[in-house]
Amino acid sequence: MPVAHDINMTQERFSKRFGYSTQEKEIAIREDAPQGLREFIIQTLYEFGYQPSRLRKTICMTLRQAPDDNNWSEYPNIDYEVQNLIKDCEWFQVYDVIEAFYSEIEEKQAFADEINDYFKTNGIGCKLENGQILFRGDEIFETHLQKAEKTLDFTDLQTAKNKIKEAIKDISKKPNPDITGAVQHSIACVECVARGITGDKKLTLGELIKKNREIIPAPLDTVIEKMWGFSSEQGRHLQEGNEPAFDEVELLVGLSASISTYLARKSPKFKERGET
Repeated sequence: MPVAHDINMTQERFSKRFGYSTQEKEIAIREDAPQGLREFIIQTLYEFGYQPSRLRKTICMTLRQAPDDNNWSEYPNIDYEVQNLIKDCEWFQVYDVIEAFYSEIEEKQAFADEINDYFKTNGIGCKLENGQILFRGDEIFETHLQKAEKTLDFTDLQTAKNKIKEAIKDISKKPNPDITGAVQHSIACVECVARGITGDKKLTLGELIKKNREIIPAPLDTVIEKMWGFSSEQGRHLQEGNEPAFDEVELLVGLSASISTYLARKSPKFKERGET
């Protein structure tokens, strides 16, 4: 019979205290919630001291289902009901459940750490950040994104920073990522930075690059022009049945983050303030 464990989940485990970690697996899961993840969520919440009845209340509210009044004992009845609820729901509802528990649990960071560690060690392309399940790229992608946000914030390019964050939110939407939104927001980030460092607020990104060849060396300037053309075709004038693939949009977002960082470092404020 399962029981709630009296364990302090905020205390670092041996592996973390001494710097050991399981190797992060290559991302292989995007639009799915494997059975292992579903079971892990329940067992983790038991570790945090939840009782089955409390789990059932939140899960039923999230899934818009009524609890079974015939189940009144914590174990095995309600526990069995909880296991079935999480096992049988749609994959994207599993992530709704994670967000719901994050919003109510006291040990938010410890809970997020447990969930994110599971994602990384099991190749799931998600992360729990500030209470939301978001898209997660590989380590290089995440590094470029974090660097972009930090640099854009440092140089007061807040609109550009917001655009790249919106792009991430768009490709994170479940069950259907907003592909065109991610394309538009990612290229808008580069455009905002280019406008900020050139002082020209009216020209499009393509026009800005043609007029200001000095801000990025050839032949890399043509990369931005191609990105602009891609976003115009796939983000603004999308044809039915011609939506870009998820991997293509992930690449565009990553490129936009890297190029925005490069351009922001050319801004007067960055030169005044020095390295971040």
